[in-house]
Amino acid sequence: MALAAAAAAVTIAAPALADGLVDNVNGYTLDGKGRVQRFTGLLIDRQGKVSRLYEGKEKRPTAALDYKLDAGGRTLIPGLIDAHGHVMALGMQALSLDLSDTATLAEAQAKLRRWAADHPNLRWITGGGWNQERWGLGRMPTAADLDAAVPDRPVWLSRVDGHAAVANSAALALAGVTARTPQPTGGRIEMAGGRPTGTFIDAATALVEKAVPPPLPRERDAAFARAQELLIANGITAVADMGTSTDDWLVMRRAGDAGRLAVRVMAYASGIEPLAAIAGTGPTPWLYDGRLRMAGVKLYADGALGSRGAWLKADYADAPRQRGLQFLDDAKLRNLMSRAAMDGFQVAVHAIGDAANAQVLDAIDELAETYKGDRRWRIEHAQIVDPADLPRFSRNGTVASMQPTHETSDWRMAEARLGPARLAGAYAWRTMLDEKVPLAFGSDFPVERPDPFAGLAAAISREDAAGEPAGGWLPAQKLTFVEAMAAFTTGAAYAGFAEDRIGSLTPGHYADFVLIDRDIFEAAPRDIRATRVIETWIGGKRTVAGK
Repeated sequence: MALAAAAAAVTIAAPALADGLVDNVNGYTLDGKGRVQRFTGLLIDRQGKVSRLYEGKEKRPTAALDYKLDAGGRTLIPGLIDAHGHVMALGMQALSLDLSDTATLAEAQAKLRRWAADHPNLRWITGGGWNQERWGLGRMPTAADLDAAVPDRPVWLSRVDGHAAVANSAALALAGVTARTPQPTGGRIEMAGGRPTGTFIDAATALVEKAVPPPLPRERDAAFARAQELLIANGITAVADMGTSTDDWLVMRRAGDAGRLAVRVMAYASGIEPLAAIAGTGPTPWLYDGRLRMAGVKLYADGALGSRGAWLKADYADAPRQRGLQFLDDAKLRNLMSRAAMDGFQVAVHAIGDAANAQVLDAIDELAETYKGDRRWRIEHAQIVDPADLPRFSRNGTVASMQPTHETSDWRMAEARLGPARLAGAYAWRTMLDEKVPLAFGSDFPVERPDPFAGLAAAISREDAAGEPAGGWLPAQKLTFVEAMAAFTTGAAYAGFAEDRIGSLTPGHYADFVLIDRDIFEAAPRDIRATRVIETWIGGKRTVAGK
């Protein structure tokens, strides 16, 4: 897609409706207590909010309507909220080399070679999505692997989780990385024979990224437009953008100024400095008719499981003497969390390993004594938690912001990384709810596809798209469908201090909803995965059709 076309793509939205009626629907919504409400008609007011829900053949208005849609009995659900995604990364991946569909190193090399041939004017070849576990490689890729495909231009490709990347020899040379480059705090340069292999873990990626030319503003605008298209097509009407940079915020503001901001974005700045630069001394108001707000800060306690950067209490089962990466010492983590909390910002901390989760919970326990009130501390991912620490989430109302499709993608790897004896607190959704922990679901796109229906299916089955493992992995952690739906709607709204406006189709809330091709409340997991979005409406506006 050309950049100009991509940047304008979301402007296909219809004009805002006023006093509209969407009728003849098989409607579902949840209230704040997770109870299901059924309805057959939805009245939308002039502010794009829900005015009334109709049940059965209850009398509808017949006059003063600007619009009436007969939905033909289709199922209507609240707009899905992705509680953890990376909006600009999704768009950039869609417009750059994407290796997420490659099953082997050879396939990735062939795709890289074709991309380079098709884009001869690119100074650097960038992209990502590779996964050495899916390739069955048994190791990380190297500069030599990339040199075999493209030796004459710098190449820089990130792992699917964004916590590792690989450079070819030309990129290493331009970045000035040599055998004498010191190992950075919070990261690791992979070495072999005393020399860098080309693979960089977590904070070490900055050593190469500083040499990569930044995207132009028009490229950023095109990426954001493409990301919106993908989200809307999947029925996502709001997202918590985890790690919003100053440049990202400017892209979103440009879209809002031009009337092209459709999806609601709850932004969490990528550190204290961007937070202060963007929002100053407190969360911003909702901008652009409730489309954009800087809510808080995103911090990191550790890396990811796939690159062995997740910080564990004991050694990796498949890598003795390695326990991952602790990004921040206790004092630094508390200081950063305190700096945000003192100005009323919400704090969200990435923690995947059990040691990282324990560190963040310890910090919250201490800071909660100073920062009272409804703080809604968030732990992002909470993938591997010591069972003894699971009840601690509810102590201070800490939100567990989790991603169901991570479990279905990672279960084999998790078993290899940890061993069977250490999995009792892995992806423990059921235990979280039983312990009264606020639960919010997302996808972590583009690490996973921005498909909430795949997430719903994973949450209730703990089986992947192929139905494996049969019966589900650690099946005691399954959720009911209504519980999973709540985590993608009311729970995700609550996690972002937005339950007063989105997440449910109750009067006074925005008319954000999705018409789909089946009744997912009555469907099996395989059928839920196959759900097709017919129409997505945001603020009483039909935004885009088709998936």
